[in-house]
Amino acid sequence: MDKRTFLKVSALTSAAIVVNPFVACNSPADSKEEKETTTTSEFSLPALDYGFDALAPNIDARTMEIHHDRHHAGYVRKLNAALAGTTFAGMSLNDIMANVGEDDTAIRNNGGGHYNHSLFWKIMGPNAGGNPTGKLSEAINAAFGSYEDFQTQFSTAAKGVFGSGWAWLCAGADSKLFITGTPNQDNPLMSKIAEQPGTPIMGIDVWEHAYYLNYQNKRGDYVTNFFNVINWEAVAANYDQIG
Repeated sequence: MDKRTFLKVSALTSAAIVVNPFVACNSPADSKEEKETTTTSEFSLPALDYGFDALAPNIDARTMEIHHDRHHAGYVRKLNAALAGTTFAGMSLNDIMANVGEDDTAIRNNGGGHYNHSLFWKIMGPNAGGNPTGKLSEAINAAFGSYEDFQTQFSTAAKGVFGSGWAWLCAGADSKLFITGTPNQDNPLMSKIAEQPGTPIMGIDVWEHAYYLNYQNKRGDYVTNFFNVINWEAVAANYDQIG
């Protein structure tokens, strides 16, 4: 190869790397491995129905981004790894929740993290808040006396969770509503673990990563502002599915 040809080939190679900087570092084997990793996972991270900034100022965009893309994604990744070779492999997420026990630590923690957050994103939304209506409103009034009394009791439960955990609005087997709290990533669907089993229709994450960037140690302010982003139509739909 003469000097002129060498310089021409070198220039074309350099240009290709500038246009696609990953050409030089992704081998066919890497691409195949990445493809297999993504297609064999049992569960995947659900996309949000709104932008990271859609719940601001009640929940800031940076918190939403870290919470969804890092924390929730981590639970999904670790859940898929923990399921491999177990009797839980192939089960639906709801069935995993119903059958998980105290000794199933990795599946309990990460499966709960995936279930809890998947519900959490759905029951919030932009231009939300206000009061529930219809059948759900009647059920809340029947269980708690009034919507205002429900707000007080739910807020008290959320603020009272020691350390990290969740507060829930649930329906029992008789469809009657009740409020409860769970530690860590437990939830009331875990009938072998939960003190008061039931079906969650709404929950609030009170782990510090859910609010600390904006609220620091003021969990109460976060809980108060959470009511501004509750999508009551989604909560009502969850209640309707119970029957």
